[in-house]
Amino acid sequence: MLFSENIKIAIRALRANKMRSVLTILGIVIGVATVVALLSIGEGATASITSQIQSGGSNLLTVSPGKQQNMMSGTGQSRQASHMYYDDYQLLERGLASNISAMVPVYQSSYTVKFGGESFNTNIVGVMEDHKDVRSFAIAEGRFITDGDNKSQSLVAVLGDTVARDLFGTLSPIGKTISINGVKFQVAGVLESKGASLGSPDDNIFIPIETGYAKLFGETALYNGRKTVNNILISVETTSAMDTVSAQAEYLIRRSHELAPTDELDFSVQSQADTLETLNSVTQTLTIFLGAIAGISLLVGGIGIMNIMLVTVTERTKEIGLRKAVGATKNQILTQFLIETVTLSLLGGILGILLGVGIALFFSVTGLIGSVITANSILLAFFFALVIGVFFGLYPAFRAANLHPMVALRYE
Repeated sequence: MLFSENIKIAIRALRANKMRSVLTILGIVIGVATVVALLSIGEGATASITSQIQSGGSNLLTVSPGKQQNMMSGTGQSRQASHMYYDDYQLLERGLASNISAMVPVYQSSYTVKFGGESFNTNIVGVMEDHKDVRSFAIAEGRFITDGDNKSQSLVAVLGDTVARDLFGTLSPIGKTISINGVKFQVAGVLESKGASLGSPDDNIFIPIETGYAKLFGETALYNGRKTVNNILISVETTSAMDTVSAQAEYLIRRSHELAPTDELDFSVQSQADTLETLNSVTQTLTIFLGAIAGISLLVGGIGIMNIMLVTVTERTKEIGLRKAVGATKNQILTQFLIETVTLSLLGGILGILLGVGIALFFSVTGLIGSVITANSILLAFFFALVIGVFFGLYPAFRAANLHPMVALRYE
């Protein structure tokens, strides 16, 4: 029998029991739709994370306090948090002479900010002039912190977009005076919004770091009389120099902190690639986990197809016997029922792909979760639908093919 004739017979059989066919493929539709939607959302999350990290500055290395150190005291062993110091920044500034575009220290703490009747807690970040370029900030109004502000310890502040709107609404903040923990600062500039991105400056207020040490941060910014920093940002000239600069920075700070080659580091030097790798690993793990859950739906759908095809074989036992009696071979019967099963599965797969794409587009359009629909996710879902059709259709097809003609013709 021609393949096209088998397809026609399969379609007639499915149309003869429309409701049963619809209910049979429902599990496949749900499973495939879930796979497509989750893979698209996972790709979207990965792309969003990559974009957010890259928007924070190009070729960026971040030097941060690392793990806690074990300290011995009179009462036994205690734990002490490691610190990064302002003089670590000065050491790196002297020691890293090449391959560096800019380098800045950062100290951050939370304080109450007031203007008029508005008052709330937000992050106050002590920075230098190059911070704007290292983090790729854009000025919406006014100016950023300058070297002159740091040298003169000026009481000036630059507001993130959200802070500016919360304090001033539609008014221009430039030249206005705000209170940070009781200290008066004049607003010099406002940053453009970066939205809900990693390390977004929207909720921050930036001040000269020297001003912060002298007039705002107080004892909280000191440890053993040394000025501390939250991290040191290093902008490297080229991507190819990232590893070299990272190794040099690690060597200099290890020596400064008097760490032996075998000692555990009390700091970390992390690149954008490291951060991307970590976050992408998390999103990929979650995508695989959710995909496995979606796979259960496909498995259930496959079992449903096999169950219905076994019922179909029973219902069409006489038909099978008659076809065998007039010369149909086992392979022809096997092929016929396998085509019917695969047709059911592929139909469910196509509908599932359309539904999954629709779900992914819905999340993207509404802004709930970004999604990226790729050909790989669609092909993978279609492949699984095909495999399920073949796998779960084999047993009913073999059962039909192995029926004895005489027994089948006598079946009531």
